[in-house]
Amino acid sequence: MNTFPQAVSMDEVLRFIEQNDLAFVYISRKSCGICHVIQPQVQEMLKEFPAIKPIQVSADDIPEVASQFTVFTVPALLLFAEGKEVIREARFVVMDELHGKFKQVVGNFTSR
Repeated sequence: MNTFPQAVSMDEVLRFIEQNDLAFVYISRKSCGICHVIQPQVQEMLKEFPAIKPIQVSADDIPEVASQFTVFTVPALLLFAEGKEVIREARFVVMDELHGKFKQVVGNFTSR
């Protein structure tokens, strides 16, 4: 199974958000069952939105990610448009709703 590129530092995550117009940050923990179930679904969905660039952050490996983005539960799915958070989903994610939100953000972003 393919996985998102894995961040190794908080600096890398912040640089990633800064360098990508549409940056998707997937925050998880190794022991989180829901994280492992949702990730392939989100990954498949993102194939439809090539403008959205993903990165995964393990809160186990980079604990400061939780305080940096005020994340209380995982998985946390954050989409940034030009460095500004525009979508935040956590724990129980409704895929159809997330898809609609991605579509709206990408549509608004690419129609400028």
